[in-house]
Formats: sequence, structure tokens, C-alpha cells
Amino acid sequence: MPLTLTLTDKILPEAKIDVAVKRLTDSMLKWHELTGNTVMTPNVTANVQIVEQGRSYSGGVPFNGAWVEWKVPSFAFASRESQRGFGQEATDILHELSGGKQPKDNIYFNVVHTVDGSWNLDGKAMSNEELGAVIATGAPVATAK
Repeated sequence: MPLTLTLTDKILPEAKIDVAVKRLTDSMLKWHELTGNTVMTPNVTANVQIVEQGRSYSGGVPFNGAWVEWKVPSFAFASRESQRGFGQEATDILHELSGGKQPKDNIYFNVVHTVDGSWNLDGKAMSNEELGAVIATGAPVATAK
């Protein structure tokens, strides 16, 4: 389930980008009750796109923005609780990692749902039902205390 994190350059310090991806991934898994799931965890992938200063726009005017976009099966982010919870958490994560410099109202979150049957896992196009069954086999990884 790919995450695309798009940032205007200098929104986050370079050293914080990997931290942002990890925390956003962990948050997505948490809001879907999949933390530690051995099938889902490695299948949450991410791409980071850095847009040069002056090439991000709001209302046709350059500004600094951050966008969190997920491409997921239609059963992901289906509840208002997961939408609101993740959206708030993602905003807080990026605001915090920016050192409080990135305004929360310039951090955006959206979800793109795929057509049922078009999700590829292990080289096979799976329906939502098939994908759910495979994910259900993923036992949480024991965490060290």
C-alpha cells in the first residue's frame, strides 16, 4: 500500500524525512489495527517527492506544502475514525518534524482507492476478499520490551 509523501524542499530537514516515512507508516498500520502484521508491514511502501521551492502552489501562488497520499484497497481508511485519526496524526507528525515551522493548514492528506481485484501482492492481482484473507495470516511480530 504505497504512500507518496510530497514535500516542498526544506519543509523537513533531510535527516527527518526517513523518520517521517517510518512514523506515517506506523500510524497507518496502527489505525488499521495491523501493527506488526508480518504480511502488511513489508507491503507498506513509500516514495518521497521533493518539489523545489517556488514550484508548489496554493490558489496559483507559490507556497510551502506537504502532501500525504495513500493508494489502498477500498477497505482501507473506510471508517471516519481511521480517516480523522490518521489525518490528525499525520498532520501532527509533519508539523512536529518541521520544528513547528510548517503550518498545519498547509499539510494535506488524501486516499486513492483502487478498483477491487486490481491490488497486486506477491505478483498476483487479488480481490479485496483475497487480500483480506492473506493479510489475516500475518501474525504480529513479537516486540522486545
